[in-house]
Amino acid sequence: MDLPSPAPGGPAARFGERDLVTSGHLRHVESMAQLPSGAGRISHLNAVVLGESLASEEHDLVFPSPEFSSQALLSSPEHGFWSEIAKEFYWKKGWGDGPIVEQNLDVRKGTVKIEWFKGATTNICYNALDRIIGRGDGNKIALYWEGNEPGHDAKLTYNELLEKVCQLANYLKDIGVKKGDAVVIYLPMLMELPIAMLACARIGAVHSVEELGSGCFGLSSHLFASSPLSRLFLLVLCGVTRQRILDCRPKVIITCNAVRRGPKVIHLKDISDAALLECVNNGVSVGMRLENSSYFWVCLTYENQSAMKKEATKWVEGRDIWWQDVIPKYPTTCAVEWVDAEDSLFLLYTSGSTGKPKGVLHTTGGYMVYTATTFKYAFDYKPSDIYWCTADCGWITGHSYVTYDAGRCWDIVDKYKVTLFYTAPTLVRSLMREKTEYVTRASRKSLRVLGSVGEPINPSAWRWFFNVVGDSRCPISDTWWQTETDHPLPGAWPQKPGSATFPFFGVQPVIVDEKGNEIDGECSGYLCIKSSWPGAFRTLYGDHERYETTYFKPFPGYYFTGDGCSRDGDGYHWLTGRVDDVINVSGHRIGTAEVESALVSHPQCAEAAVGIYAFVTLIDGVPYSQELRQSLVLAVRNQVHRGVRGAGQDPLGAGLPKTRSGKIMRRILRKIASRQLDELGDISTLADPSVVDQLIALTDS
Repeated sequence: MDLPSPAPGGPAARFGERDLVTSGHLRHVESMAQLPSGAGRISHLNAVVLGESLASEEHDLVFPSPEFSSQALLSSPEHGFWSEIAKEFYWKKGWGDGPIVEQNLDVRKGTVKIEWFKGATTNICYNALDRIIGRGDGNKIALYWEGNEPGHDAKLTYNELLEKVCQLANYLKDIGVKKGDAVVIYLPMLMELPIAMLACARIGAVHSVEELGSGCFGLSSHLFASSPLSRLFLLVLCGVTRQRILDCRPKVIITCNAVRRGPKVIHLKDISDAALLECVNNGVSVGMRLENSSYFWVCLTYENQSAMKKEATKWVEGRDIWWQDVIPKYPTTCAVEWVDAEDSLFLLYTSGSTGKPKGVLHTTGGYMVYTATTFKYAFDYKPSDIYWCTADCGWITGHSYVTYDAGRCWDIVDKYKVTLFYTAPTLVRSLMREKTEYVTRASRKSLRVLGSVGEPINPSAWRWFFNVVGDSRCPISDTWWQTETDHPLPGAWPQKPGSATFPFFGVQPVIVDEKGNEIDGECSGYLCIKSSWPGAFRTLYGDHERYETTYFKPFPGYYFTGDGCSRDGDGYHWLTGRVDDVINVSGHRIGTAEVESALVSHPQCAEAAVGIYAFVTLIDGVPYSQELRQSLVLAVRNQVHRGVRGAGQDPLGAGLPKTRSGKIMRRILRKIASRQLDELGDISTLADPSVVDQLIALTDS
């Protein structure tokens, strides 16, 4: 049938589509001329314009409204040049007339190397604070802090933040921390955490922030490893695993006495003490080295009065120092240490599939330029925005799972007039289980852009997030973060629920087959990156061979993400999960994310994790039955593959093993299901490690 012409200037007109309004106010679109993914022209699709209707159909395209796009930083997917973008930042010394990047991603041609802006000097703390103050924004609020209890809050302006950063930086210099020394940070989400990170960066020290949650065995293993990178480690211990501690050998600890998570008190200082004791018991020399070759520890401890008073804190005289007793005495100005763009900025540890974590090393210049740029465009950031990431700084996106009640989340949005809200699919699915009125009782009128990160967001959760939380008017920036790669542009192109859309500037994703051949058009395969980008991590700390083996040897010439991916006929990318989680059904490789998405689309399924078996959490109050099991299996067969069969297992009644970042540890489920209990690996970063024992006991019975 003939399609009527779109209204001039509307979303369809901007993308060159023809328009048909249906009874559900959906629009059928013909095509964009050509997408940047190289997938070709687009077939007829359903489309929704922000604010006009609910996202309801499986393949809805969700267009930004004309009003949103007209004010967006990017209203079309145009490329920029990194050298031009980098000029927006302050560089003490430029990178000259040579190439801005030198790289080798092909192990067959020698050692893998990625270098951006090498030879240029800068400082990320200066760019984050001094540069902003210098343009007249010193009295603008830099940080809001919301405590465990409602009404317990604080804020800092950029001027105040810089003063506190300088005081800590001066203390660190005073006790011997120098450029290139590494710093590991173990603090809860207090303002002192970003202060510590910025203080390290200001003096050129390398920080490593660990997410909150592990015990002394996790901490002590980080303390044991050799450390040619550092002369002094400053430890702010946040949920590190045993192997992470083994990888660092720190010499100074910054922590706090305790922290509250809901009604629970976590004694961080006790964890630190136990880890140090284990170091001594194992004959490991750590700490500050004196002229007589002996070692001593400095444990800088912040008193978190909301969780524990000084008097109740275990104390070691001569080693432990209260933050509040020393830091305020130092000057509020501190000279900047200028560092090379390729000097180390931070270490961030991520659990490996074998349970042995990997110390991801990021450098200064490329990371600074890329993170600031991706944040600016992926969230359409404006200076008036208030950004909230439901976060712990011990994760690459600043994310970790935080226990909020279903209503308080949206009360905080209203309280601070949050415009950019960034969270994990796990939290979205958890909130979905609660009554919608928890969301709708709050205004949420300030919200402008929603963000999702951590794992693929299934379409049903995407639609709930879009329709209920965002009132069908806020675009969702579904970011695929793996040391920073894909980002959608909310003002530049339409979205599909659950898709990571198209790649960000300078990121060249390709899908390859098992032989490493690139596949064009609609396909499924292994997701690789064809060329480096400024925010790519440079190595695994102390183990460059493992870096090459894990990321570059599987498909020489490419960075291998470890993820499976499909690209539809319209060029949209869909992450299907880790390739080591792929299931072979009748010769077809099926990603766990596909199966999990089908399961959680069932109205009685709250959450699912798939390994050898499917572990399913039902909606509260829904009883298990054989009929329900068959209904769940049918959902997977209809949406994924007809060859899927149900195993008929009885319900276990235990939760799923999740980290505080909200990620489900599927490797643990696989090991339990296959009875490889001696290969569980590190479980100290789980939000509730007791879940593992429950699952083992229930499977045994």
